Amino acid sequence: MDLFDEPKAGDNTPEFSVSEIAGTVKRLIEGELGWVRIRGEVGRVTLARSGHLYFDLKDDRNQLSCATWKGQVKGLGIMPEEGMEVIAEGRMTAGFGSKFMLNAQRLAVAGEGALMALLEKRKKALAAEGLFDPARKKPLPYLPEIIGVVTSLQGAVIRDILHRLRDRFPRKVLIWPVAVQGERCAPDVARAIAGFNALTTGGAMPRPDLIIVARGGGSVEDLWGFNEEVVARAAAASDIPLISAVGHETDTTLIDFVSDQRAPTPTAAAELAVPVRLDLLAWVDGQGARLTRGVGLALGNRRQRLLDIARAMPRAEGLLEGPRQRLDRLDEQLGAALMNGVQRRRMRLAHHAGSLRPGTLMRRLTVSRERLTREAAQLAPRLTRALNDRRDRFQQLAARLNAAALQARTDHQQERLRDLSRQLRSAGASRVERLRAQLDAADRLRETLSYKATLKRGYAVVRADGAVVTSKADATKHATLEVEFADGTLKTGSGSKKSKSKPELSSDQGSLF
Repeated sequence: MDLFDEPKAGDNTPEFSVSEIAGTVKRLIEGELGWVRIRGEVGRVTLARSGHLYFDLKDDRNQLSCATWKGQVKGLGIMPEEGMEVIAEGRMTAGFGSKFMLNAQRLAVAGEGALMALLEKRKKALAAEGLFDPARKKPLPYLPEIIGVVTSLQGAVIRDILHRLRDRFPRKVLIWPVAVQGERCAPDVARAIAGFNALTTGGAMPRPDLIIVARGGGSVEDLWGFNEEVVARAAAASDIPLISAVGHETDTTLIDFVSDQRAPTPTAAAELAVPVRLDLLAWVDGQGARLTRGVGLALGNRRQRLLDIARAMPRAEGLLEGPRQRLDRLDEQLGAALMNGVQRRRMRLAHHAGSLRPGTLMRRLTVSRERLTREAAQLAPRLTRALNDRRDRFQQLAARLNAAALQARTDHQQERLRDLSRQLRSAGASRVERLRAQLDAADRLRETLSYKATLKRGYAVVRADGAVVTSKADATKHATLEVEFADGTLKTGSGSKKSKSKPELSSDQGSLF
């Protein structure tokens, strides 16, 4: 340092090492506080393999780490449990890393934990509103097209869900990243659930058919964000079926009571979301086999029944034997019966012919002629009267059917014809438009399934003499090969037969169909 430089403030302050400062802090804490009694709620509890017991004491603002050494555990009085409110006695000290903690040597139960009491209060309030009612829970879709997952991108939860979905039945997954613990947890999860419900079906970002809210295991305070009222109300307001998979099987949060289905683990949530594809295929195959067996059995039963009925029916010869005999007997009797009938009719004709005299016939003819003459004289006036009556009736009808009435009726029928014509044209146009839409959809499907879509991904088709070449051995048999890419066709020589011609690039692309 230059002799003429003025000294700076703090230049004479002594320097300490980190260990010296840590030791000084430890002596201050142990000297000033010594033996203390602290009341708080037990948080995370860990029993190490070494036998040492570690747990946290917390209130609504701060958290204090506690440690009980292996030799002190037996004299502790009670074993701490998460959520228990206790009074801990021991000495304050500073451990490794300059972190102060309580060496707890005695524990006593102080009452129900504050956090657990708050949780019970919220549960009772939401249950009174009917948010836990089983009747309002929606059934899960059997095979959702799109699954929305609300979780953190860090950790194994999202990997477990995706892996299980891929193994069982691959589906489209939309992930909404959120904080799964801390102050941002509750608002992030509530916004994610509401955001998925705000999506429109068939939009640029498709609306999921099922939502999974997932997080791994942790302490009560780690999972406390899922006990917030805003999260429970967002899950209750969701129109999309929701599965809660927060923590392990023994962990329970408010969202578990409000959700449509609770899964013990995130992996179990994926199993609830989709069936096993192989099991479904096996079931379909089994149903097909049952259907085939049923049809075969039904045909066999009906064939056997037909054979039984056929055996029970009499033979055709037996049915015709009796009628044939009767026919033979009647045929033998037919000649004599015809002769007898003719004889009887001849005798009856002779009897009537004896009573037919010429005078009698003339009298009958005269009487009939006179009656016909009288009736002919009466017929003309009757015909005249009938003709006049029908003429009068016809004139009345003609008067009723005037020209104005006919014109009105004709106009009405023409207007109806025009309406029917417009409807027919509209129906024809609609039919043509629907058929055009179907044709466009089929054309898009054809383009999607065409091999040219495969060429655009970097593949090529090799042909020789118009046939597709699928192996090296086939390629070596031809002098010229034609390679079709997505943007054109290249003609070149084979590997074994060299061609001196330059490669030709053609814009014409063939079709495999």
